[in-house]
Amino acid sequence: MEPLDNKTALITGARGGLGTFVTRTFLAAGASVAGVSRSIQQADFPDPRFAAVPGELSSREAAQALADRVARRFGRIDVLVHLVGGFAGGAPVGETDDATLERMLDLNLRSAFHILRAVIPLMRAAGSGRIVAIGSRAAVEPQPFIAAYSASKAALVSLMRSVAMENKDRGVTANVILPGTMDTPANRAADPNADFAKWIDPQQVANLSLWLSSEAASQVTGAVIPVYGKDL
Repeated sequence: MEPLDNKTALITGARGGLGTFVTRTFLAAGASVAGVSRSIQQADFPDPRFAAVPGELSSREAAQALADRVARRFGRIDVLVHLVGGFAGGAPVGETDDATLERMLDLNLRSAFHILRAVIPLMRAAGSGRIVAIGSRAAVEPQPFIAAYSASKAALVSLMRSVAMENKDRGVTANVILPGTMDTPANRAADPNADFAKWIDPQQVANLSLWLSSEAASQVTGAVIPVYGKDL
């Protein structure tokens, strides 16, 4: 495990199915973690280096207030792991309503845009930083009936690659992980007849997020990394 001693990580979606694995992995690596979720509580991760930061990313102002709060508490933000996202599907493009499109853009693209604008200036001022976002296989391999979801995740990939190019001069890296279906309780409940053996172990995604956030990955930026497991 790559050490992150004396580093502060801001993890959005820290209480979700993947977020729980990522938060525990970063704490185990020695990082101080500011865990963001609308309903997160200190008791969710009983560790002295964990700080629960209830909040949301629905606007630039909300994201800025959240980042400012974390920076005041810890004095720095070395790592941003952006896990906030959502899924909707079931209809072809011609039958997809505006509400579904806007929800996918809000959850999978705009939330990232808002928190990036709040955190990047802090990292640039510090002369270093690590940014990791969780995309989806659907971003690069779109499937029928999930167009709004696929398009929003593809836009996230484009956004992160732009961030990588714009900030490489200041030691800030930005990378995207594209997992297949992850083996979480929510996904099992949504698709109980699936072959879970083909699904992705969230711990492996958490481990990759940790490595990308470490000094060992200082020359890795702009990467779009597939994690497809047995369903390659």
